[in-house]
Amino acid sequence: MTAEQLIKQSEEELRPQFALADEISEFNQEKVLKAFNKHSIALRHFNPSTGYGYGDEGRFVLGDVFAASLGAEAGIVSPAILSGTHALTVALFGVLRTGDSVLCVSGMPYDTLRGVIYGEGNGSLKDFGISFEYTNLTKEEKFDKVAIKNAVAKMGDSLKMIYLQRSRGYELRDAFTVAEIGDICDFVRGLGFTGCIFVDNCYGEFVEKQEPCDVGADVAVGSLIKNPGGGIAPTGGYIVGKEKYIDLIGRRLTAPSIGNEVGSYAYGWRLFYQGLFMAPHTVNQAMKGSFLIGKCMEALGYENFPKLDKTPSDITRAIRFNTAKELCDFIQSVQEASPVDSFVTLEPWDMPGYDSKVIMAAGCFVEGASIELSADAPVKEPYTAYFQGGLTYEHCKYALKKILSKLM
Repeated sequence: MTAEQLIKQSEEELRPQFALADEISEFNQEKVLKAFNKHSIALRHFNPSTGYGYGDEGRFVLGDVFAASLGAEAGIVSPAILSGTHALTVALFGVLRTGDSVLCVSGMPYDTLRGVIYGEGNGSLKDFGISFEYTNLTKEEKFDKVAIKNAVAKMGDSLKMIYLQRSRGYELRDAFTVAEIGDICDFVRGLGFTGCIFVDNCYGEFVEKQEPCDVGADVAVGSLIKNPGGGIAPTGGYIVGKEKYIDLIGRRLTAPSIGNEVGSYAYGWRLFYQGLFMAPHTVNQAMKGSFLIGKCMEALGYENFPKLDKTPSDITRAIRFNTAKELCDFIQSVQEASPVDSFVTLEPWDMPGYDSKVIMAAGCFVEGASIELSADAPVKEPYTAYFQGGLTYEHCKYALKKILSKLM
């Protein structure tokens, strides 16, 4: 069977998954459009501002539109937020105070956040007297409610935040569904917890019809060069949630005495609005690409996650290889199929925030944008590539042809 034949056969078998992705995309597109209409978005909201940015209506309303689209009361959207890790850091330091404790119920957080939590002498949470504990998942990779209940009781009144990472990071577990997030929100509230439920929502926006703040989360955080920027936003991050928490976080983003009253952007806000508008469709394209590559890799005998009989809750797909060479060849194939820097030969490197060398394919229009077709992996056992993104399904399909031509 040729690569083209395998792809065509896989597309036929994936019709039910594609139909569900289209249904979710249509629902979310309508939701975002209603948020635009609710806030009467006009051309003036795209205007640039300089200096302090006092009275910048585009900035104010952009936060409101993101909040409405993501099921929250209020929001901050800022080009000054440089990554998902930066957005998470700002939000954590905005909510937490010395002596507070955090319980992460989704296992050890993603690599780049560990220095934020446990770093020594670098301005980490630990440096500021904020403790961060976590419970491991069950052997079925679900929330361990017994361990959570015991930890909540042990931490007592110092426990001010329940933290949850939706996506897998560099793990093989599936991303948590919004339903699972809602269930754990209800569970911890049932234990008497009254503090902040905080969700790292990176890679999950618009994959389902609901978002974490729809089902009980108090704060949700993400990057604009992932799903909600639609492949158009040039930089930035968002933080949405309960108004009382967004106010506190705004005072950490700028200054305690100023908060969300300032913030300018001399290039204008159009790309952020337009990126959000495009996001449901762009996520749909990435999801279809993920389904297709998963189906074809499975046909070739490569184990990958999530399994194709499951509805994914984020845009990432983990693919396991037998050797470091196979892993790096796969990542290189993605780079060669990119519109930018396709000629580059990739090498693993010591990427800041990671404990092993990382190889990354990211021939993107926006540097490092993982809503664009990209793949990366720590070069260590088990040799697992993390594939995500794709602004168009057609690009995903083209890349897959290149990948299969090597593997077959």
